[in-house]
Amino acid sequence: MDDRPVTQPDTVSLIELMKEPAIRADPYPTYSRLQAMGPVLPTVLGGWLLTRHADVFAVLRDARFSSSSRHQGGYDQLVEMARQLGLSDLQDLMGRVMLFADPPDHTRLRRIVGQAFTGRAVEERRHRIAAIVDRMLDSMASDGGADLVEGLAFPLPVTVISDMLGVPETDHEMLRAWTAEAVKALDPSDDMTVFFPAADAIRSLRTYFDELVSHRRHAPGADLLSALITAEDHGDRLTHEELLDTAVLLFGAGHETTVNLISGGTLNLLRHPDELARLRADPGLVTTVVEELLRFGPPVQMTARIATTDVELAGQRIARGTEVVALIAAANRDPDVFEDPGRLDVGRRDNRHLSFGGGIHHCLGAPLARIEGQEAIGRLVTRFPDLDLAEPDIEWKPTSTIRGPKSLALAW
Repeated sequence: MDDRPVTQPDTVSLIELMKEPAIRADPYPTYSRLQAMGPVLPTVLGGWLLTRHADVFAVLRDARFSSSSRHQGGYDQLVEMARQLGLSDLQDLMGRVMLFADPPDHTRLRRIVGQAFTGRAVEERRHRIAAIVDRMLDSMASDGGADLVEGLAFPLPVTVISDMLGVPETDHEMLRAWTAEAVKALDPSDDMTVFFPAADAIRSLRTYFDELVSHRRHAPGADLLSALITAEDHGDRLTHEELLDTAVLLFGAGHETTVNLISGGTLNLLRHPDELARLRADPGLVTTVVEELLRFGPPVQMTARIATTDVELAGQRIARGTEVVALIAAANRDPDVFEDPGRLDVGRRDNRHLSFGGGIHHCLGAPLARIEGQEAIGRLVTRFPDLDLAEPDIEWKPTSTIRGPKSLALAW
């Protein structure tokens, strides 16, 4: 039985909570306390926070909740504020890109792009991904230790998505810096000026891909970007703006979260040596290991939706135009769904985690991320039987929506 109290706070501010260094280092006790307060909690910004698996799962699959800010109450004022701050292009992008689009635009975009990310299509890349991992581990092995982020967790998914898009290796570091700034736009904030660096980074990414698209139009290659230029869906092609938006989204989403799956997942294994030993004793567990690492420490901690009509959720009326924040990381540890949810169990079978979202916005790159995680983590722990943390204190990236170690020093 669950003895969670029903008393709710007046309001919750994730923005303020995530400023606390102790919470940023380990947010899960705070998530657990929020979950104990109730399923639907009011936020200081006038929205609602969802903490339990059933409600998060329901909202992610409910067509009455949209990821587009155009449905938000006061949207016209947001647009005007963005115009005054010089952020109109960022506002427009957030309305167009597939991640925040509604049907029928979302349906068309996903159908065109999704062909490259089917389970069968990415499984054909497994051998290539394994070879890349082995090459990077060879390079790391020459020393007595290495930063996992720099040696494997970052370069692997960047190399894979760059291969797919036709991005030259010489441009990886430049694009990495822009992407690191761009993802900050996903963090909740009550101050729009914090989006200036993210907006500049997104503009730089779009300019870069604009030039690359122009080159591919004149000299097509055997890459995804060239395929997207010519791809059609019932006679309908991507517009130039949609093509740039999609390229930016695929490059950023194609590596930023997987970096944190590999680095954060390895960290959690090293912090649970008994579970690491289970994986080493039975390498065939790597599939369930990756699913459990996704549940236990999801790279995407939360996501937001807007109610497009009045909705009742867990006994609470959610008014049209109101934002709800789905706290995925809390839902992944809901004791109503997961037995002993705070325990890392690499053999967990009934693992209904929500780390790839759900509904129409279920992560397009989930099959690719899974394979990259399986090959990277499985081969890493096999290659280095004495793998350990070189430094106990971990510095985390300065984002709350996307979570992962800034670096991870390892020794063997």
